[in-house]
Amino acid sequence: MYKKILAPIDGSPTSARGLEEAIKLAKGTGGTLRLVHVVNEFVMDSAYAFPQYYEQVIAAMRKSGADLLAEAVAAVRKQGVECDSQLMETVGGRAADAIVAEARRWPADLIVLGTHGRRGLRRLALGSDAEMVLRSSPVPVLLVRETPEAA
Repeated sequence: MYKKILAPIDGSPTSARGLEEAIKLAKGTGGTLRLVHVVNEFVMDSAYAFPQYYEQVIAAMRKSGADLLAEAVAAVRKQGVECDSQLMETVGGRAADAIVAEARRWPADLIVLGTHGRRGLRRLALGSDAEMVLRSSPVPVLLVRETPEAA
């Protein structure tokens, strides 16, 4: 069964719904959660930014990610589920690639993540990390919509 469940979070309501489902699964299977947050350092071209400003932005992103993970880990443990976390960084890569790499490295039995369920031009324009995880994951993936009504 699913004993090692990877749950990527980004602070959005959609990822919160994914985390809720991951907690339910972990409780039901006696599993462990690993929460991951990906910081993409390629938020701006450093060649055109002042180095001090660039470093401040990246430091703020790391701190925000670490705070988000700490808050989520505390909430998960409060519900009696074993949990740890991993702050991951990428430079220009997709969050999906980092998530799949962590699923292999840990190794996870399941990935649970929220999805906006975008379609058409919105999906084409914004891309879908959830879809990329689904397509390249070495393990089963549970996609959770922000609201059950969205299904």
